[in-house]
Amino acid sequence: MFDWITGLLDAAGYLGVAFLMFAENVFPPIPSELIMPLAGFLAYQDQLNFVGVVIAGSIGSLAGTYLYYIIARKIGHDRVRRLLEKHGRWLTMSPEDLDRASDWFDRHGNLAVLMGRMVPAIRTLISVPAGLTPMHHLPFLAFSLAGTVIWNTLLTGLGYALGSQYDLVADYMNPVSNVVIGALVLTYIYRVIRKKGGSAQDATG
Repeated sequence: MFDWITGLLDAAGYLGVAFLMFAENVFPPIPSELIMPLAGFLAYQDQLNFVGVVIAGSIGSLAGTYLYYIIARKIGHDRVRRLLEKHGRWLTMSPEDLDRASDWFDRHGNLAVLMGRMVPAIRTLISVPAGLTPMHHLPFLAFSLAGTVIWNTLLTGLGYALGSQYDLVADYMNPVSNVVIGALVLTYIYRVIRKKGGSAQDATG
């Protein structure tokens, strides 16, 4: 997995970084905690530029979270909740997840967007309650961008700092990343099956 991601990033460059970070926000197949440090490795090797990596990753990430903001703003709270009740299992999101993100937003206001972009469990969903409130586009984009840039800079810096240990980290990360991705896939399948079973019980009840 380590070699596959670094190979993709090496071949696709900044476009690959942006695409993976967009996909990670819309439908998280590979976490940003893996993508950006590996891009940082390539920056250390002078195959990519550090600032360019942060910019590309932030653009992709911002586009992904803005998509959820737009959808939430267009369809409203009730339809978002019904959508999650019926189809949320495919995105591994539930109405309860939306409630947690909404509570986070209620407690922290607009700053919830900035802070939420640096919290793995909240990062993607925080855009939904933001879209369901009167928070306008520009403040949302500004706070989202600030949090995203900080998060991506930290992750890229981590990979860059470990660059001198590339071979050692690669030997460690290959099996570990395979286990992590495998666990994510199994968790996704489990949540889909569990949600499907719960929906069937609700329908019969």
